[in-house]
Formats: sequence, structure tokens, C-alpha cells
Amino acid sequence: MTAVLLVISLAIILGGCEGFTNGIEWFGKKHGLGEGAVGSVLAAVGTALPETLIPFVAIVFATGEHSEDIGIGAILGAPFMLSTLAMFVVGLSLVIFHWTRGREKDPQVNTRIIGRDLLFFIPFYSMAVLAGLLHNTTFKWTIAGALFLGYGIYVYQTLKAEGDLEGHTRPLYLYSSHPPNFPRLRWILLQVAISLAAIIGGAYMFVGAVNSLAAYLGISALVISMLITPIATELPEKFNSVLWIRARKDTLALGNITGAMVFQSTFPVTIGLLLTDWRLDSISIISACFALGSALLLLFWTRLKRDLTWWMLLLGGGWYAVFVALALNYAI
Repeated sequence: MTAVLLVISLAIILGGCEGFTNGIEWFGKKHGLGEGAVGSVLAAVGTALPETLIPFVAIVFATGEHSEDIGIGAILGAPFMLSTLAMFVVGLSLVIFHWTRGREKDPQVNTRIIGRDLLFFIPFYSMAVLAGLLHNTTFKWTIAGALFLGYGIYVYQTLKAEGDLEGHTRPLYLYSSHPPNFPRLRWILLQVAISLAAIIGGAYMFVGAVNSLAAYLGISALVISMLITPIATELPEKFNSVLWIRARKDTLALGNITGAMVFQSTFPVTIGLLLTDWRLDSISIISACFALGSALLLLFWTRLKRDLTWWMLLLGGGWYAVFVALALNYAI
């Protein structure tokens, strides 16, 4: 039964992502937004809802013995998963679609947009980790306020940036007309809302099934939350990015991930800073260091080479594999 629920939830999430990417592109076209605004803000925030809601519910409403560990693990696991496994998925998609569809193997990406996202993520997440080491209440509240304000600055900088949406957009699924006839805004918003509901519902179904399996295996709550919950809740970003890579919209694909990294290093972290003790143990710190290390390497490469390569993205899988080995050793 658990296996059936996993398959059904994956199908629901994938269908929701297909509708969401299509709807959010039309929303961007309708309002003349650039690819950074669509990929790094609208798509990133929309698909980040499942992994934002899960730690909030775990910390605020859950009453179980390990609920706070689950919340903190989900908060820390999301940026780590995005900066490692999600990047690997994008790199693997590039290779697969190069073989099957004849597209370029290296991403054709606006490195200015991706680099800006990473420049915001790295200091934001570093401040959160520092707060987890110092254990000072005043400092935690100060960092929480700074992160909230910082995300507002990031959104402002991204929305005002130039850059048109890439390539051809399929007709809106809920609207029979074809480009260049723009669908009505209400149809776009309806499709986005339905798709988001499918993504969130599918993610919750997936999390429930995977957590049941992990609990049966006897792994600690913190490690389950850091390794398993983000895999489910980050599926929308991964699926969206694969769909955009397939459509040769590489800046949207990577911006969806890096924009989600910025969001995950601000709002969910603020929840953790304000509502928990936010005391990070050794495995939590290692997770944060791996996330920051992967992001720093990508930022260094974009600044040095002014582009990205498929194999640089595949390195994210190495970061992830090493951490999984360490985390499982910690859990046993």
C-alpha cells in the first residue's frame, strides 16, 4: 500500500508541476516579467510552499516528542537538498536530453541571475548557521529580522532586473487559444491555483508514505527529516526544472532552484529562529556546511567562467552521497 501511495503521489506532483510551470510562464508573459522574476521568485516561492508548511506545522501544531527535531531537520534539509541533489538532477537532465533530444549538454544560462541568487543565499544561510552556534536570544531575533528584510531586498532586486522569458510557451492548458493570443488572467490564476493544490497535496501524501517507511526502518527523526522529507517536498522544484531543461529554458530551470534556496534560507529559517531553541548539532552543521560549500563552488565557477557546465552540476550528487553516508552513520 505504501508503494502505491508513493507512485500516486509522484504522479499528482508531476501533473501539478506541468500545469504550474505552464501557468506561471503565462503569468510572466501577461505582466511583462523577466526570467529572473518568473523563475527565481514566482516559481520558487510557489513550489516552496510544501517544504515551508511542513516545518511550521511540525513546530507550531505537532505535539510529538520529536516534532521540533522534525521541523529543524526539514528547515536545514531543504537548502542542502536544493544545492546538491536538485543540481545533480538538472545536470543529469542536461545529459539525458542531450542524448535523446539533441540539445546542448551545457546549460545556456544567464549567470548574472544565478550568481545574484547565490550571492544572497550564502550570507543569509551563513547567518542562520551562526545563530545556531552562538545560542544568544537577542542575536537570533536580530538575525530573524535581518533575513526577513533581506528577502524583501532580494525580491526587489530580482523584479526590477531586465531579461525576457526564453523561448516558446505552450498554450495554457485551461484555455483553448494559442500564442500569441494571451489567455485571460483568471484562467491563468485558476490553473496556477489548481496546480499548486495538486503539488501541495501530492507532497503531503508522499511525505506521509515515506515517513511511514523510514519509521519502520528505525532511523532517527532528525535524520529522517533532513534526508527524506526534503526529497519529497523538493520534488516540485526538481520536476519544474526538468520540464524547463526539456524546453531549453535553462535560466528558468536553474533560477527555480537557486531562488528556492534564497527563500528557504529566509522564511523557514526565521520560523526556526523565532519558535525553537535553534541549537544545531554536529550533523546539522555538516549539512549546512555542505549546502554552503556546493553554493560557493557554483558561485566561484559562474564568476570565473561566466557560465556553468553539466559536470559542475553533477558534482552536487557527490556532495549528497557523502552526506548521506555520514548521516546514516550518525543515525545508527
